[in-house]
Amino acid sequence: MTFPELRARYERLRAEHAERLRELERRGAENAGLRQKLEELERRLAEDAELRRKLEETERRLAEAHVRIAELRRQIYGSRAERLDDEQKKALEELARTLEEQARRPGPVGGEILAAEEETDPKRRQRRPRRSRRHPLPDDLETETVVLEPELCSCPRCGGALEKIGEEVTEEIDRIPAKLIRRRIVRPKYACRCGEAGVAVAPLPPRLIPQSRLGLGLAVHIVLARFDDHLSYYRLERRLRERHAVVVARQQMVQWVERIASWLQPLYDALWREMIGEGYLQVDETPVRVLDPDVKGKAARGYLWFFAVPGGDVLLRFDRSRGLEPVRRRLEGFAGTIQTDAYEVYQALERREAVKRIGCLAHARRYFYRALGDHGEEALWFILRIGLLYRIEDEARDLPPAERRAFRRARAPAVWEDLKRRADELKDRLPPRSSLGKAVNYFLNEYEALLGYLRDGRFEIDNNLVYAGQSIPKSNRSCFWRTSRLAR
Repeated sequence: MTFPELRARYERLRAEHAERLRELERRGAENAGLRQKLEELERRLAEDAELRRKLEETERRLAEAHVRIAELRRQIYGSRAERLDDEQKKALEELARTLEEQARRPGPVGGEILAAEEETDPKRRQRRPRRSRRHPLPDDLETETVVLEPELCSCPRCGGALEKIGEEVTEEIDRIPAKLIRRRIVRPKYACRCGEAGVAVAPLPPRLIPQSRLGLGLAVHIVLARFDDHLSYYRLERRLRERHAVVVARQQMVQWVERIASWLQPLYDALWREMIGEGYLQVDETPVRVLDPDVKGKAARGYLWFFAVPGGDVLLRFDRSRGLEPVRRRLEGFAGTIQTDAYEVYQALERREAVKRIGCLAHARRYFYRALGDHGEEALWFILRIGLLYRIEDEARDLPPAERRAFRRARAPAVWEDLKRRADELKDRLPPRSSLGKAVNYFLNEYEALLGYLRDGRFEIDNNLVYAGQSIPKSNRSCFWRTSRLAR
């Protein structure tokens, strides 16, 4: 190769080298730009992760605040709440207001993010208040029609008779006041002057209570007012005296009701036979105070035992004892499933009788509510997971029993396993006497019984329907039953 050729090749290689250097510099500049964009993207991703974490923290605090507010309200207004004095109620209400204000206060994420979330989530949009509608009156309601004819009967122009072309109808609801009447049953007596025919007199119609002035209408009124409207005999006596000027002593009314109760015994027995024929009962008990002549100076304690068919009848039975004997005697001959809390009497009944028992999740959840004050985060986790089980129940509420069972068994077991796993993890780390320790131990001891509702689509997840079916007012704990003999 000649020198000129070498020179030309050298120049060509030098030019290619320079071109490659420029290409490397260009690509280096591009890589620097991409690296800068990558760093910017990583920074944004870190900001997004931080915002997401703050949003989750805000939602957790909001959910915890709502649960604590619900617990405070339950303590103040709940049917099973302990008595609180006025100062304690004011303190709890003030705490509830403070938690509500904190829950409404925007979190650290930023108002624009919460506003955007509200726009995309239709559940959070503010709903317009609906206009209230009038409820239609029942078709079988007795109707009194009043027709008001106009004074003008003929045409003022031509003098011809007016013809009906329509009508305007206005309805109102009125009440005819009840009244007491004195019904005098007069039976004339007849005899012949000869004195041989004796005396003829019509037989007396059957009376509700012989030698008594109680009429059928008054008997129905007393029973409904006492046991459906929950008026005391004292108020009934005063109402009859003040509104009707008739004095009926409450002692007399008690005696009448005792006789009426004996007439209703066949219906009571038939109702009970129908209930135990279902093979599934919810059972619970509650204390009541009894004014018993045998106990001087104070009210005695008794117990009302509730036996209920979910969505059906509820039967109450009074007893002085909370032991095994009252419920064993009442369930004699019953073969099936009862749903109860963990009271040892029901467990003993299950061991001794041909009865299966399932648990009540509402009782277990109540323990976690009580643990919110000392172990808020852990207790809240259990409460929210139990809420998922109740959400499943809401979705399956209207399904037939077979479909309801299949729906539950497809969705509920995973939630139950999570609850069991978390409870097992906490059991050995918690003092048994702590509020959360008690809740966890109750849950684990009742776990198999709590799962029992999954066996049959007829079974409920709790026995709260017992209370929903009660015809006794919530304030009944502070009422008195007159005697243990009449409170059966």
